[in-house]
Amino acid sequence: MSRLGWLIGLQEENLALLQRLFAPAELADGTYLSCVGDGLDLRLEVLANHRYTQELRLSYLLCDPLTGQPDPSAHVRLYRDAGLAEATHCYVGRRWQDVIGLDAPARQIIGHRLRMNTFLGKWLGYLSRQGHGVATLRRQIRLPG
Repeated sequence: MSRLGWLIGLQEENLALLQRLFAPAELADGTYLSCVGDGLDLRLEVLANHRYTQELRLSYLLCDPLTGQPDPSAHVRLYRDAGLAEATHCYVGRRWQDVIGLDAPARQIIGHRLRMNTFLGKWLGYLSRQGHGVATLRRQIRLPG
């Protein structure tokens, strides 16, 4: 199997895991919190819903001491029509372009995407084993002011 085929397979598996865990197609834009009593509460943000795609961010309620931003975190784009979930970047401000540059060879880009999507799949599996899922997900309401 080619590296590209492997990447697409990972993205298919990641979508199946996400659908089983959180049923993202049923979620409106906003922030959700999943608490299972292990001290690692998970924040799932639905950043945007479009006809064929959905943008999510997964993170713990932990912050990087240098940036003050959630870490670890993963930005995920779901492609409804293609049946894929792609980790577009992991960690704050670390899109693939920031990590490997705009003129990286295709092999390096695919390698980086393989690592990000492998990380996402392992994290989703861990979240499942810890008990996170639709039953633990609560929408967070922002009060004006």
